[in-house]
Amino acid sequence: MGSCIICGTDVGGGRVCDSHQEDVVFDFRGDSPDDLVPSRFYRGVVDGYAEFGVFVDLAPGVTGLLHRSELDRRLDSLSWEPGDDVFVQVKGVRDNGNVDLGWSIRQADREFRGVLVQESSGEHLPDEEPSDDGDDEAEETTDETTDEETADEGGAEPEESTDEATAEAEEEDRGDDAVEGEAPAGDNVVESDADPDPSGETMSGEVEPTDEAEDNAESAEADEAKPVASDGDDEADAAAEAEPEAESDSDAEPERVSITTLEDAVGESVRIEGEVVGVRQTGGPTVFEVSDETGAVDVAAFVEPGVRAHPAVEVGDAVRVDGEVESHRGDVQVESEALVLLDGEGAEAVRRRIAEALTDEARPEGLQPLAGDETVAELADGLLDAAEAVRRAILESRPIVVRHPATADGYVAGAAVERAVLPLIRDEHAKSDAEYHYFTRRPLDEPVYGMDAATNDATRMLQDRDRHDEKLPLFLLVGAGSTTESADGIDLLSVYGVDAVVVDAAVADPETRDAVDTLVSPELSDIGGDETLSTGALVASLASAINDEARADLRHLPAVSYWADAPERYVDLARDAGYDAERVAELREAVALEAYYQSYQDKRELIADLLFSDGGDLAAHVSEQFREKLETEVETADANVVTEAVDGVEFALLDTDGYTHRYDFPPTPLLLDDLHRRRADGEAFATVGVGTDELYVRTTADVSVRDVAERAAELAPNADVTTAGVREGKIEFLSGERDAVEDAVVAAVAEAF
Repeated sequence: MGSCIICGTDVGGGRVCDSHQEDVVFDFRGDSPDDLVPSRFYRGVVDGYAEFGVFVDLAPGVTGLLHRSELDRRLDSLSWEPGDDVFVQVKGVRDNGNVDLGWSIRQADREFRGVLVQESSGEHLPDEEPSDDGDDEAEETTDETTDEETADEGGAEPEESTDEATAEAEEEDRGDDAVEGEAPAGDNVVESDADPDPSGETMSGEVEPTDEAEDNAESAEADEAKPVASDGDDEADAAAEAEPEAESDSDAEPERVSITTLEDAVGESVRIEGEVVGVRQTGGPTVFEVSDETGAVDVAAFVEPGVRAHPAVEVGDAVRVDGEVESHRGDVQVESEALVLLDGEGAEAVRRRIAEALTDEARPEGLQPLAGDETVAELADGLLDAAEAVRRAILESRPIVVRHPATADGYVAGAAVERAVLPLIRDEHAKSDAEYHYFTRRPLDEPVYGMDAATNDATRMLQDRDRHDEKLPLFLLVGAGSTTESADGIDLLSVYGVDAVVVDAAVADPETRDAVDTLVSPELSDIGGDETLSTGALVASLASAINDEARADLRHLPAVSYWADAPERYVDLARDAGYDAERVAELREAVALEAYYQSYQDKRELIADLLFSDGGDLAAHVSEQFREKLETEVETADANVVTEAVDGVEFALLDTDGYTHRYDFPPTPLLLDDLHRRRADGEAFATVGVGTDELYVRTTADVSVRDVAERAAELAPNADVTTAGVREGKIEFLSGERDAVEDAVVAAVAEAF
């Protein structure tokens, strides 16, 4: 029977009662997540960051995820570094072994009422040894009795056995080797200073004896015991002659294997060559992500727990790794035995192989526009360049950041790229969570890539570079970034040499065409008649060029991206894919509603369920909410519209501050779009929504919002009138000049007709 270390209550085989489980922090020394006890607090070591949370090692081979939703602060405000000791609460263990962690406000031993060590066999205080039952206990008792008898008989303490002394000497020698880490002469080799634990980490700071060292010790003892052969001993001579040949076989250089074959080589010793594309320090080993021309894999190198192995090796270096392939947390990993930092011809050969493979794999064979869209076909060269940039980033293990407006069209475009890219990332990287590390989708509140968004992106990418040794990402801006309002944001990225790809169905401003690395945007002459290309339709064809295997999943997306009057070819394509007009409308409305809430979040899984996996119930349910909310707001707004005619143009004017819910669905642009569609009558009609310091313009004619803003600035010179967003018809001004600006904009729109 045990007693609770807090209150002394009898608790059976444990050391803490149920009522004090959360008052104690545990050092976990088990080897299975199933041994963890939900609601308990555990000491852990930060393994690394992801977009969605922090990975924390609770023991070698046992890692949990502290999701960002469990934090009491923003994820990017955490001061934790990989290797730091932290305290977390176990929320639960899933059937697949994943451990869900919770936040702990207590981050020191002294803040808990007690500390216990949890072994697989039980619990004990840190200064106690775990008690074993059965033969081990009997053996320990026998050993103690023998020692006492020896002491009594000889009048002195028993001396250490020869085997124990030899083991201690060998361990001391291994400790010295671990510190010095000498490499064989003639090679630029960075040796792993101790054989890593198969899990990639060790239980403590001590370096465990390796199998190789034990084999060598046994071999040395055997050699000492072997009698010296006489000159006439033919068998001994034959054995001696055979020894050089055996030694020669063992020294043979192993052949290099490609990373893509490692899944079939678990348990085998291999040699790989590639480029270091990432380095992260865990509480145990240092993990290098190495990429060759076929894929990428983690390489674990161990010196001491939490100590950086091979500090001379950095991202971008060419290396050769000899090690054993292991399965680590369900992922393939190489446990390094030796790491060679290549230079000269060796490094050049590695980089040449990777470059040739990139050139062969990155460029798509061609573009087949969805539904045979001729406008998209006119942009084939640019779309192929954009697809190549994305595919090259995947092959180079560079993160991809997609920026798109938080609208139905923007979300459809972003989801199309996501659907195409994620399978390629999974194929390229052995880690099961690679898709979260190498692909991020960040919606924009407005279709402008301004300084606020660019500053956020620059901060994140520099933190990831400095804290996690990640490469600078590729930015893919879809439906944003092609106007002069985005120039400052794109310039900030260019200062750091970051590549930006802009894909926009609207005509780009001339200034943007020179500032962006790769830009896909129609010329004015490319769009015929009164039919407008949507960004979702354009990007869906881009996504099919990035990954042709995703093409079947993308066929309905172009129709979903149009709010009204979708081209018949895309309507037919969606119908062929199993999405009739009603189903397409439900998807569009559901995505529009979800795009508004938590607009800065990608909602990856939810959007994927809506667009690709939902049988109909989810989209139908969400779209019903959309219609109810929109109808209520439109009725209120419509009842408060003021109409007037100016120079033959009919105007519908709405005070958006007074007659809309600014912080509830629908957003003002979406509300005005619907109101304009319902009220527009004839070719000379305009809807203007006026707020405190911003207004939106909707017209039935092709009126330039930028021209309207320039003319209004002349008519209201004290209002500082500027164009804030061409794509959404947004104009900003000084709030004190609101009435003057409203009159000026109405006059400017009438002149434009």
